Amino acid sequence: MSKKSHVPASPFGELLGYALGNVAVYSSDYDSADETAYPNRSAYRSYLDGIYMGYKWQCVEFARRWMYLNHGYIFDDIAMAYDIFELRSVRDINSQTRLPLHAFRNGAKHHPTVGSLLIWEEGGEFEETGHVAVIVEVHTDKIRLAEQNVGHQVWPQGQQWCRELKAKITQQGDYWIECSYSDATILGWMTQTDQSEFSEPTPEVSTDLFAIKPQHATDSGQAKKSWLNIANDDEAAYVDMMQGHKLTSVSADQHHYFAISNTAQQTIEHATNELHGLFMHATDYVLQHPELLKKFNLPDVVLNKIRQSWDNRLNQLITSRFDFALTPAGLKVYEYNCDSASCYMESGKIQGKWAKHFGVKTGVDAGHDLFKDLVKAWRKSEVKGLIHILQDDEPEEHYHALFMKEAIEAAGFECKVIIGLKSLRWDDSGNIVDADGEKLNFVWKTWSWETALDQIRQECEADQSQGDDFEPQWQAGKAPRLVDVLLRKNVMVFEPLWTLIPSNKAILPVLWSLFPNHRFLLNTAFALNDELLQTGYVVKPIVGRCGANIQLVDEQQQVIEKTVGHFAAQDQIYQQLFALPKVGDYFVQICSFTAAGKYAGTGVRVDKSMIINGQSDCMALRVSDDSLYIS
Repeated sequence: MSKKSHVPASPFGELLGYALGNVAVYSSDYDSADETAYPNRSAYRSYLDGIYMGYKWQCVEFARRWMYLNHGYIFDDIAMAYDIFELRSVRDINSQTRLPLHAFRNGAKHHPTVGSLLIWEEGGEFEETGHVAVIVEVHTDKIRLAEQNVGHQVWPQGQQWCRELKAKITQQGDYWIECSYSDATILGWMTQTDQSEFSEPTPEVSTDLFAIKPQHATDSGQAKKSWLNIANDDEAAYVDMMQGHKLTSVSADQHHYFAISNTAQQTIEHATNELHGLFMHATDYVLQHPELLKKFNLPDVVLNKIRQSWDNRLNQLITSRFDFALTPAGLKVYEYNCDSASCYMESGKIQGKWAKHFGVKTGVDAGHDLFKDLVKAWRKSEVKGLIHILQDDEPEEHYHALFMKEAIEAAGFECKVIIGLKSLRWDDSGNIVDADGEKLNFVWKTWSWETALDQIRQECEADQSQGDDFEPQWQAGKAPRLVDVLLRKNVMVFEPLWTLIPSNKAILPVLWSLFPNHRFLLNTAFALNDELLQTGYVVKPIVGRCGANIQLVDEQQQVIEKTVGHFAAQDQIYQQLFALPKVGDYFVQICSFTAAGKYAGTGVRVDKSMIINGQSDCMALRVSDDSLYIS
């Protein structure tokens, strides 16, 4: 938010002054941003020495840049400025070690110091985001701040601060800072120090809260009765695929389910939102570094289209899924499926209906908000008119497509499901039309982008005349190929083409290099190193599906599990071995789902193998009170 002032705002990006330590402060008057200087969203990302600082020229960007330039450390990426108050460490860039960061509530006996970060709660002047400023002077009756995105006026010559706030010390030694806005609230300040006295407590979380518990519904013959409504197209298609009313294919497991604690669920939600942001930063970094982009083995003729997609459609993600291992040792992400993610219907609809039919009342359904969040995502999309869903002729893809059709229609859009491509045609104007002659303008697909890229590799890349301006060739009356549909300029496809980058496992070593030792990430590299040899590692193809062509190798260099498949020729990455927990008879993987890039629900996939694959079952997941997990 910008403080109102009678002095005209300086244009976006103009130097306003220098804060303590000679750190530049810039105007963030977005209304005046020059589109030629900032042609796309990527241009607004601020990097220093290859380290992501934040968005130009927001408050978080300045605070992180000030810390880095003055002390060589930074705080972790956060969704909103007020989230900084929950952090408890900073990362020293040179040593890659963690240093303590303590939060002191406004009125604390531990006074702010030069370099402390002052944090505002969300609301009022700082609605939705909160705010952060750097304290550059501390006095008994006032503090002085350096900040961005509160006022866009040039500072007085030689002055190293832009704003001062009244302060007061009580007889008991409490330090209070007055907020200059009547509708905003100061949470307190963050200081990098070893002295924790008077700081906000960091509750110790019992490792028991991160255990997945096997549960059993009372058997009263429910499995013999029908419980899915086959009058609904998606449920009928699901019953056909499963050959009955059941969530899991194993007859003996019809009454079994799993449960996690509220604390574990909150950690999954937080990790999902935070990791989505990290993957987006890594995607942008890859697109700015051609030497990294080469490691993704993408056809040269689509690279410009991927960049255009990223620039134009950064926030147009509908669905995605993270795969996690949740154990008492912590929560770690394996990978991010931004493109053609599956298991939405099982987690967003089937597991809830299963619980009702089997009389499970303990806890809450972990996917109960998923459907409504998908509806919201579609309503926020830039769709205008009919949406075509394209799917292959596969039973799983069919109920998945019908479930999404239900969400699209609930959002207020007309929707058609197209099975295969044979019913599509090029018209005389070069548009792609369906059997009713309706033009394809907006498409959601169950096919992966890699399937289309395979067609490019086989049929198009050899034609060097296409160059960087690859565009599908059309012939009136003929059926288009998948690549023709998905890469047609006048067709908006969900998920966007840029999702090829975060879905490719080559992103994982990039993430580790950008955010080393992050608590939700696993050490991952393009080549084996000593650390991975010591911990054990997993070999993964950079592009693969359904757990194919994966090897698990322990610290004695013994292969303890492996799968085969069609991706053996792909380049590989090496990820730290962090095995799924075995709960009862099964290894259990947590799947967290997003809608429009934000957490929307959780489910599980299980297998007697340590590697989850295309045949692995889904089972119900419930979230229960913490008290049930602490012995």
